[in-house]
Amino acid sequence: MEDLIKSAIIEKSNQLFGFECSDSLIQFQKTKKEFEGDTTLVLFPLIKLAGKSPQEIGNVLGDFLRDDIRCVSDYSVIGGFLNLSFPNDYWTQQLSEIDSNIHFGSAEKNSKSEIMVEYSSPNTNKPLHLGHLRNNFLGYSVAQILDAYGHRVIKTQIINDRGIHICKSMLAWQKFSPLNEKGERENPNNTGLKGDKLVGKYYVEFDKQFNAEAKEIIAEWNAGNFEGYSEAAVAKYHEFTEAKAGKDEKAIAGLDDKIKELAKNETSILREAKDLLVRWEGRDPEVYLLWTTMNGWVYDGFKQTYEKMGVDFDRLYYESDTFILGKDIVNEGLSKGVFYKKEDGSVWIDLTSEGLDHKLLLRSDGTSVYMTQDLGTAVDRFNDYPGLSGIIYTVGNEQDYHFKVLFLILDKLGYSWAKSCFHLSYGMVDLPSGKMKSREGTVVDADDLMDEVIESAKEMTSERGHLDGMNDAERETLYKTIGMGGLKYYLLKVDPKKRMLFNPAESIELNGHTGPFIQYAHARIQSLLGKASDFKLDTNTEIGAAEKEIIKQLALYPSIIEEAAKTYTPSTVANYTYELVKLFNHFYQNVMILSETDEKQKALRLTVSKNVAKVIKSSMNLLGITVPNKM
Repeated sequence: MEDLIKSAIIEKSNQLFGFECSDSLIQFQKTKKEFEGDTTLVLFPLIKLAGKSPQEIGNVLGDFLRDDIRCVSDYSVIGGFLNLSFPNDYWTQQLSEIDSNIHFGSAEKNSKSEIMVEYSSPNTNKPLHLGHLRNNFLGYSVAQILDAYGHRVIKTQIINDRGIHICKSMLAWQKFSPLNEKGERENPNNTGLKGDKLVGKYYVEFDKQFNAEAKEIIAEWNAGNFEGYSEAAVAKYHEFTEAKAGKDEKAIAGLDDKIKELAKNETSILREAKDLLVRWEGRDPEVYLLWTTMNGWVYDGFKQTYEKMGVDFDRLYYESDTFILGKDIVNEGLSKGVFYKKEDGSVWIDLTSEGLDHKLLLRSDGTSVYMTQDLGTAVDRFNDYPGLSGIIYTVGNEQDYHFKVLFLILDKLGYSWAKSCFHLSYGMVDLPSGKMKSREGTVVDADDLMDEVIESAKEMTSERGHLDGMNDAERETLYKTIGMGGLKYYLLKVDPKKRMLFNPAESIELNGHTGPFIQYAHARIQSLLGKASDFKLDTNTEIGAAEKEIIKQLALYPSIIEEAAKTYTPSTVANYTYELVKLFNHFYQNVMILSETDEKQKALRLTVSKNVAKVIKSSMNLLGITVPNKM
């Protein structure tokens, strides 16, 4: 309707105002709740050009739209705003069109460009945790929304399966894993532990031993024993200890932290891990076999976790493959003068002219860093999918600087598509106890958290009853649907850019701004429709204010998908759906539906209810959430 009004005004603008009216001058906004109207036309741009009062301009436009075009039933001018009301049959026709379109809200499949969405991208030295849940749910939902908006979407992840982190787990497993009576070290088969958790256990063990050895080194230095340590480290130690004299507690603590890092770099266990990395990059058969074995354990564990999350991928990339291409790209950039080499053999790029700093691309021993593999992965992806219009990287905001540098380097290397890369930066998830730290083993495990919310949903649902007629398998499915729906909705209803505090108990509450609140509305409507006889909407039926408000909300759905797709913001969909459900609940509690004696009114209200359920199911699917028919 707004498009129709805009076209009519532009076409008749000379006749109405005495000047040609451009598209940008016709601006709409939502009508404020305290005023009557279905949409509001902002008059200020027209007032300035016409040199007339708001009331004069408003009356001219209102009369024209009501009497000549007949697309408006009534209007009012309030200040610089023209509030327009649409006729009854417009809204019933809107409802009829929504009802007849089973894919309402979605654009034509693959009608837009090809986009790749990266999410999850775990390290193979630890299991997935709460932060990965927000990452996966966010990335998967963005992919769903882009698909609904008509893009061809490729869902992908880069698995960080190499580097010093996995070497730490490998070394700790070799050194500290106990042998059983068969002479076997711990593995998923003889411990019953998920593979990702087993490998993560030894990452934590490495850090424990690492810190203990560093502590011993500091004790030796404090006792004046410097034999066997590098001259550079000893000199720095003396520099830091001398600098502590006369400093306040905060400055002394900062210097102590520097001494700890200095000692860590002198540990034998870190040297062994670095040696393991060099041997791995040199394709040492023994190291490579150990790496393959332990990563295999992790992949089996990840697979189980992803299935429980309800996310999937179209294409997997592995850092162990792409870092090789990344090293080639760095060497090519070195030959072109984009990068430079230091005396120790390490390769860097100078970004100071862009207000950044010098960035390491290859270590002095020739091993690669994260930036190296990310360069290789980006190029590899555009080689595999030359039709890509862009890549969306779903990664926490702690990596904002990394991606700024990555895109800048790609641009300097001459890749025209570098400007099509986008970092979907999101805030970290906190707990009441504070930020999670992987190396200390204090993470909130993703599997444990999902199990917890599903169990909580089971307790809540069992207490309420309403499970008659369900067998055990159906009940277990329902518990998972409610628990995972609550968890996903809780993490997605918040704007991605915002840091958030997660409370598992709140996520599965049946009342309030939660997933189960929305799921219950869908189940309630299915129960309502199950009790109704056949009905058919008559578009000549008079509609009341309650029905009209819901139809208006339903009609917004395509634009909500568009907005969410253009901004990569699932919270737009989540909050829209919550508002829709609140409107329906008010309608359900205040209007007769099944007991309505007027068959046309009953059909209207049932049609409204049916399409609310349809949009709830569709919008929740965009969030990766299933809605039950009984709850």
